[in-house]
Amino acid sequence: MSAATGQRMTKLLQDPHSVREGREKVLEVAIGREVRAFRKQQGITVAELAKLTDLSIGMLSKIENGNTSPSLTTLQTLANALSVPLTAFFRGYEENREALLTKAGEGVEIERAGTRAGHQYNLLGHIGSNSSGVIVEPYLLTLTQESDTFKTFQHEGIEMIYMLEGKVDYLHGNEIYPLEPGDTLYFDADAPHGPERLVELPIRYLSIICYPQQKS
Repeated sequence: MSAATGQRMTKLLQDPHSVREGREKVLEVAIGREVRAFRKQQGITVAELAKLTDLSIGMLSKIENGNTSPSLTTLQTLANALSVPLTAFFRGYEENREALLTKAGEGVEIERAGTRAGHQYNLLGHIGSNSSGVIVEPYLLTLTQESDTFKTFQHEGIEMIYMLEGKVDYLHGNEIYPLEPGDTLYFDADAPHGPERLVELPIRYLSIICYPQQKS
């Protein structure tokens, strides 16, 4: 079996087309996640929490896994045992889930740290602090005859490049990858990387950078 065939047969751990449970179920999952988080923060086992609350281990497991709807009385008992306000259990449920539309040609042109002459960056959207714990920055890059080659970009996170137009020899670490329209390069952005040779101009590609959001 070829490497390419193996890649096509790789199974994803998540179904991108799956439908989330109803809003009530989402609330149960959010509450359970918070209960588990507070319990672990305090170094308390499920068995210990059961003794503190007079709830069964089975019931606590159902609550933490989002498989049951705990009553307000039960939540107040858990809040007292964990020394947190009752409202803390609803924190994850109340967080905003944002969506951001950027129409064609409306990306914000910016200068990233380390930007070289002639490297045009258009930021296509940005969602800051969010429940996933991950920041994603999608850029549309354009390189022309005025663009410098620069192959020592380094920053945290994972980056993916998708070629739209032109051809470029792209360096990552000690390897050079010839990229043309339709090609994808996915890499650890902590290694030195950047355009080694501008083969066919103009060059346009999407650069999507993902990295952990800083905890306050």
